[in-house]
Amino acid sequence: MTDPAAVAPILQMAPFALILVVFYFLLIRPQQKKAREPQEMIDNLKVGDEIVSTGGLYGRILKLADKVIFVEVAPKVQIRLERASVGRVVRGRAEGKGAEEKQA
Repeated sequence: MTDPAAVAPILQMAPFALILVVFYFLLIRPQQKKAREPQEMIDNLKVGDEIVSTGGLYGRILKLADKVIFVEVAPKVQIRLERASVGRVVRGRAEGKGAEEKQA
C-alpha cells in the first residue's frame, strides 16, 4: 500500500502549513485591507471636499490634477498639495466642527 516513510514528512509539514494559513488570515490580510483604505480615500477626492492635510492644514479642494490638488485654506489663499499629503476628508463644515468639539 502506502509507505509509512512517505506519509511522515507530509504529516510533519501539516502544522507549519496550518500556522502559515493562520498568520495570513490574522496578520497579513487585515494589514493589506487597512493599507487600501487611505488609497481609496485619495482616489475618491472631489472638488469641494474639505480636507485636513497630514501637516494639519484645513482647507477646501478647488482643483484636482493627477498627483496634485489645489486647496483654499483661507479666502483668496490657495496652496498646492500632493494627493498623498491628504490626511482625512471632512465632508461639510458642520461635521468637521462637531468632530473637533468631541475630541477636545
